[in-house]
Amino acid sequence: MKAYVVGVGMTRFEKPESRDWQYWDMVREAGGAALADAGISYGEVEQVPVGYCFQPSTAGQRAAYELGLTGVPVYNVNNNCATGSTALMLARQLVEGGAADCVLALGFEKMKRGALGGGADSGARGGAADDWGSTSPVARHYGVMAARHGFEMTPPTAQIFGDAAREHMERYGTTEAQLAAVAAKNHRHSAHNPHAQFRDVYEVDDILAARTVHRPLTKLQCSPTSDGAAAAVVVSERFVERRELGGKAVEIVAQAMTTDTEESFASGSCIDVVGQPMSREAARQVYERSGLGIGDVDVVELHDCFSVNELLTYEALGMCGEGESGKLVESGATTYGGRWVVNPSGGLISKGHPLGATGIAQVAELVWQLRGEAGERQVPGAQVGLAHNIGLGGAAVVTLVRAV
Repeated sequence: MKAYVVGVGMTRFEKPESRDWQYWDMVREAGGAALADAGISYGEVEQVPVGYCFQPSTAGQRAAYELGLTGVPVYNVNNNCATGSTALMLARQLVEGGAADCVLALGFEKMKRGALGGGADSGARGGAADDWGSTSPVARHYGVMAARHGFEMTPPTAQIFGDAAREHMERYGTTEAQLAAVAAKNHRHSAHNPHAQFRDVYEVDDILAARTVHRPLTKLQCSPTSDGAAAAVVVSERFVERRELGGKAVEIVAQAMTTDTEESFASGSCIDVVGQPMSREAARQVYERSGLGIGDVDVVELHDCFSVNELLTYEALGMCGEGESGKLVESGATTYGGRWVVNPSGGLISKGHPLGATGIAQVAELVWQLRGEAGERQVPGAQVGLAHNIGLGGAAVVTLVRAV
């Protein structure tokens, strides 16, 4: 059975503590917008997967109750930065498996200011050395980093991705300017996104001149902590036909989640431990299941938590050969007028990164693009979109969507 997205919604992603709202207020706004977009009521929703990382158990119920008290199952989902796409994947599986005809996937996060650490249970709001201690679910990942590069008193997520960037530079000759070009592109894209946390435009020189977080990454190459929510209504083909929603429907053609294998750790490389092998395998599965390849894709929303991860993901998705991603972004192939438009929303770097909402917000952007509803950031003629969402610990989700 096929699954379709027929409604999407999101809040503006905002700097934590900049607005006096609670996570359930965010979900009321985003979920209400998705239901209105689909033209359905919450009473038609049969199941509700809800993604978040930093709130307590059953926060999903507290949030969903703002949309209605109908007694339907609510599932609380936590998969680090891949949480939103995991909630969406559960929605798709429920529909494709015939367990439900209408599922609402929700994702939200209310965060604190400051750098993100090792995870929800490992000092995620700080940056102390014990963030990656033996009790952390990402201890093995940070152990690889420490063994090869040592540990510095900078935010551990910035360290592990910064060390991956250094390895890429040493191995392939990637330059700091190429890393900065990723951030400059995404900040430029976000200027046209009213949902983005940041809408300022920066040139490569501005990116390079910003404060260094962990060499070679500067502040403007790092995704911020954010508050926000996103939602998607996922339905079956018969629901689309019954409610005459063909004009709203975007098909989820294929989707795959992968987790770490021995390849993530065997090399001792931060490039592998931050998830490039997971992303490559998830993309391979999606291409195999759909019969489509990266050459068929028009628009991509990918997980640029740090500028280097966009480069690593170009290679994982097959957009270029190994080590060629710096030259790819420098060539203009991943912006308007190029072969693909990558992160027209501004990506995590500029749109923002409320962990539980990110994966659903990526698909919301693709739905708007494939419907031709993206306004000034519209990718001309977009018919096929790909979303990539990854979390340390680890999980990578790749989703391929197509206009109907």
